[in-house]
Amino acid sequence: MKILLKTLPVLLFCIICKAQQAEVSVLQYEALENRIRQEHEKLLVVNFWATTCAPCVKELPHFMEINNEYAGNSKFKMILVSLDRLADRDRVVKFIKNKNLTAEVVLLDDIKRMNTWIPRFEKNWDGNIPVTVFYKNGEKVKFNDGEMSKEELRKTINENVQ
Repeated sequence: MKILLKTLPVLLFCIICKAQQAEVSVLQYEALENRIRQEHEKLLVVNFWATTCAPCVKELPHFMEINNEYAGNSKFKMILVSLDRLADRDRVVKFIKNKNLTAEVVLLDDIKRMNTWIPRFEKNWDGNIPVTVFYKNGEKVKFNDGEMSKEELRKTINENVQ
């Protein structure tokens, strides 16, 4: 019994630490494109952002509020695509924890080929962020260049989630 009482706090601490760990998958463009195609029968909200982008950071609380509202909806998914450098992965993980980002976050480690993949998401995208692309059943339904208000985000989602 004494051993259990001594180890219980350590076990609880480990469980809490594990629950608070943020995960960031590192992907190349093709892997992200495949993920988008695989999300059938869903509205997929893909937001491109970076920790160093003030408008991106400003809109993220709206995205998290909406993501939390739709958390139980099987026809909805949100992915936050960080365009931070791979060398800054630890900063991204810390940012996720500090900002309580609940959506899936991936780090797109493909900066050298951005002139190739940017037009594949949207031919008129000039590379500035934030950018949000909405896909329904793997097909693009809306491209939003620039910061989105909570109202715009909610309206677009409501129009496309059934």
